[in-house]
Amino acid sequence: MIYNPILCAGILGWGAAQVIKFILFLVQNKSMKLERLYGSGGMPSSHSSMVCATLISTGRSSGWNSAAFAIMFVIAAIIMYDAANVRLEAGKHAKQLNEIMEKLFSQDGEARETQFKELLGHTPLQVVCGAILGIFIGAVMPL
Repeated sequence: MIYNPILCAGILGWGAAQVIKFILFLVQNKSMKLERLYGSGGMPSSHSSMVCATLISTGRSSGWNSAAFAIMFVIAAIIMYDAANVRLEAGKHAKQLNEIMEKLFSQDGEARETQFKELLGHTPLQVVCGAILGIFIGAVMPL
């Protein structure tokens, strides 16, 4: 297998954020939730960590004035904006829909089998923390 340091930095950025999410959940809730190792949402943003690690590695490898870095910058900005805005709002909507559905089903006496996933997006702080983690990984990853 060919070693691609830019791809490895991105994967490491994602993995590091997911492990941190898992540990934070464990400490805060005193229970393990394996979904925190691969699921979206939470602190820090693994999407932000991944794209920022890839962004910085691309800049270091291809040059800060390269087309590859410019493209990666635009992609990173879109992903982080989406995480902190669009997906965060979708999660809020899911929470409200779940509450509405719970009230409707409780009136009918029926059990509700599924719920909408509420933990989709990130707060701006979660995005910033993920970005800082990714920038660090991208800066120290050997090329």
